[in-house]
Amino acid sequence: MAKAKAAARKSVKSVKSVPARRARPQQAAMPRSMQNRGSGDTRKAVQVPHSGVTRGSGSRLADALTRVTHETEVRGTETRVERVVERAPKPSLPDVDRASAVRGRYVYCIIRSTQPLKFGAIGMDETWADVYTINYKDMAAVVSDVPIAPLDSTRENVLAHERVNETVMRDHTVIPMSFGTIFKTREDILELLRSAYEAFADVLNKMQDKLEFGLKVLWDRDDMVRAIEQEDEDIHRLKSEISSQKGSTYFARMQYGRLIDAALQQRSERYVAEFLQRLRDVSVASRVNRAIGDKMIMNAAFLVQRDQEQAFDRRIKDIASHYDKLTFKYTGPWPPYNFVNIRLKLERAGQSPENPKAASPKSQKDLYP
Repeated sequence: MAKAKAAARKSVKSVKSVPARRARPQQAAMPRSMQNRGSGDTRKAVQVPHSGVTRGSGSRLADALTRVTHETEVRGTETRVERVVERAPKPSLPDVDRASAVRGRYVYCIIRSTQPLKFGAIGMDETWADVYTINYKDMAAVVSDVPIAPLDSTRENVLAHERVNETVMRDHTVIPMSFGTIFKTREDILELLRSAYEAFADVLNKMQDKLEFGLKVLWDRDDMVRAIEQEDEDIHRLKSEISSQKGSTYFARMQYGRLIDAALQQRSERYVAEFLQRLRDVSVASRVNRAIGDKMIMNAAFLVQRDQEQAFDRRIKDIASHYDKLTFKYTGPWPPYNFVNIRLKLERAGQSPENPKAASPKSQKDLYP
């Protein structure tokens, strides 16, 4: 996790935007209750002059602080959509004297915008700080004001970070920044946008009108073992020998376990390869992450064009209809956490660390696949 304490010593800190899921270096884990945003707040960002950011009406602010999510579960021909409405928990900022604490700028994401924008009082603060943009040319950093102090990656804080990105994403292509990215001054952020302008522009062009969807495929391991025992002659024969054998069956059971594990691994790999192939023409890219536990055989993220969202949904349901022993769970849309990796390196141009103005960012970028 990037720490705000570092931002108090440097004007620009390292930034790494990479996917989580559920914990990742330099970025707090995205709580993957990661569920599809539903029919909640659909308000657009409001263009405002540079000189002021005002709060919206009470009802609109209430909508922005309510998270409506869906998880779609498909098994065979049956589809179940779970809808969860939750009031956003308040972030827990460090216990500092707000009257005397130095204020910094917390950066949520980078977007394209030629005009200053506001997104309401939904930011990283117990009092719901105003979220607004700092603009350079046609690029903008989405920020809110926070005390410069260490920021813990609690569930409440991570959700506050994600909620802002999800709100902005409804009307903009976003480059999500790491949790805990804090700059000392407005000028530092302008320097970031100036120095990394070409890298940001390249990523935004490639991510334009693209969304991330998560897909998990699960099975009942015992059901699969029984199916394998019936289908594989060697395993079926070995199990019969173990059942009828008198005396020690230790070595036979060891061999049986190895054969079952190998068969399960082979089958899961075959399924994953087939599903990736069948989803290829309704997605731009895919990334397979580590499966968790015995039930999960696939944990993947897909980059999908906005206008292909329904086609992606239909394709998953079509695949699921042919595998009634598998459960498909998918969520989204999300910012492209799994497909954008921005690293900003700090260069100090021969200046002393005491002079934060000496820092200038240089960018590196990776796009997946």
